[in-house]
Amino acid sequence: MKMDADYSRATDGATGATLTVLGLETSCDETAASVVRLSAAGAEVLSSVIHSQIDDHAAYGGVVPEIAARSHVEMIDGVTRRAMSEAGLDWSALDGVAATAGPGLVGGVMVGLSYGKAAALARGLPLIAVNHLEGHAVSARLGAETTYPFLLLLVSGGHCQLLEVRGIGDMSRLGTTIDDAAGEAFDKIAKAMGLGYPGGPALERLAASGDGSRFELPRALLGRKDCDFSFSGLKTAASRLAQTCETQQDRADLADAVQKAIARQLAERTERAMKAYAEAHEHRLFVVAGGVAANKTIRRTLEDLATKHGFAFLAPPMAYCTDNAAMIALAGAERLEKGLTSDIDVAARPRWPLDETRASVDPVHKKTGRKGAKA
Repeated sequence: MKMDADYSRATDGATGATLTVLGLETSCDETAASVVRLSAAGAEVLSSVIHSQIDDHAAYGGVVPEIAARSHVEMIDGVTRRAMSEAGLDWSALDGVAATAGPGLVGGVMVGLSYGKAAALARGLPLIAVNHLEGHAVSARLGAETTYPFLLLLVSGGHCQLLEVRGIGDMSRLGTTIDDAAGEAFDKIAKAMGLGYPGGPALERLAASGDGSRFELPRALLGRKDCDFSFSGLKTAASRLAQTCETQQDRADLADAVQKAIARQLAERTERAMKAYAEAHEHRLFVVAGGVAANKTIRRTLEDLATKHGFAFLAPPMAYCTDNAAMIALAGAERLEKGLTSDIDVAARPRWPLDETRASVDPVHKKTGRKGAKA
């Protein structure tokens, strides 16, 4: 596997060894800690504790970075202590500490990463800085024994990407959103419909009683032959239609139309990636991960697509679709197994593409100052 500046090879690795890692996640509005044990038999989640900030942000209709960071400061120690207690372990049983180092709201990322650094220093443990997206990429391995490589659709509130995953730290971007992510479209359309926060689950519940055939929504990028996504046109059109809804049934019908339109675009672009992937791989496994993977309509649509093209289908257990620390602990354990650790001065990153080479030479979003490529 290739290495980057965020990691050094401290040892030759410990392939096949049993590793127990504490994971910390503070990239957005959940303060989470988890202990995961990785062995030859697979990954075992010994504890997973999540403190949600939904109530803190509901009045604002979205996440307020300053409020999120303050809450992480207040909660990180207690959440970590609870995770260790529920795992039934003391610090001497750990082999490493993994913490999200980006991408995300950098104020929150700094809280978890700083706590992880302090814990690693105090206990003499290796530190592994984890890319939050890499955590999502391996999250399906928390529920089932999964071999590399696989085709991944990573679909969440801030990201929508298709990737070939050959192993930890070895991923190639096949397609990404050129504007909004699918989860962002869900949340902003739900907000326009007055459904509150978080919008995605509320829209899904409302769609269950709707008939989306009443509304015609735009289909993006139909003339392009790549695997990229675009949801901004859909978001704008649906938000405008939301202003015309007069009854609860109107809103339910629009919610159903939105959900089906997002599922359709995800399926159309994924189908293109599947055809290309199948030409190069006999082992055909399709994994969908990220918060939007919890949407039952989207999951069912993608599972049907996988069956159509001869792919095995896998998604994380529902508990590990949205942000959690178990996926961070697992990604950290897989890196530690390869002998990869981080220096104590590793920096928090607001942006951190999984495929940094592709993001640099073929950026979807131009670099902004020192933030770097977005996807």
